[in-house]
Amino acid sequence: MTSLSTVTLTRDCNAVQIPAGHTVTLPAGSEVDVTQTLGGTYTVHASGGLFRISGQDADALGLQPEAIPAPPAANGDLVSEPMVWETLRSCYDPEIPVNIVDLGLVYDMGIDDLPGGNKKVFVKMTLTAPGCGMGATIAGDAQQKILMLPGVEDASVEIVWDPPWHQSMITPEGRRLLGIE
Repeated sequence: MTSLSTVTLTRDCNAVQIPAGHTVTLPAGSEVDVTQTLGGTYTVHASGGLFRISGQDADALGLQPEAIPAPPAANGDLVSEPMVWETLRSCYDPEIPVNIVDLGLVYDMGIDDLPGGNKKVFVKMTLTAPGCGMGATIAGDAQQKILMLPGVEDASVEIVWDPPWHQSMITPEGRRLLGIE
């Protein structure tokens, strides 16, 4: 959901400055404009620029955390490729209201068997711009969500730059959401 509402922070709140990727503390009593609420995170505008606030800090915004539906388990089985892709569709660049899959940022995904019967998921993804400081934040969000899938013991999300991202990589759904074409 993309919206614009002004709220006053009820407590000090950790945030990631966009696009630099630096962690800062926004003080209680600060007025912020909530500009995007997608994937369980919040993008806000405050004096000093744009910031991403984690869903665990929704209460500081006076909000209930956004409910992120879990991907359906295939009859209780361990993680599957469709489950991982659906999970990645719940991850967003905090400046763009389109998920990382439909933006064309995910280049590769695989699942390996581990000796104990669980799985390791690996993802290779890129960003829309090499200088974006939000890479670690977006990759960390994807990794944490993948680790919550049934049977996933380990997950790695690697940022790669080859091939360079281009708008032509956006899916038809992403293009529709962005109003392109």
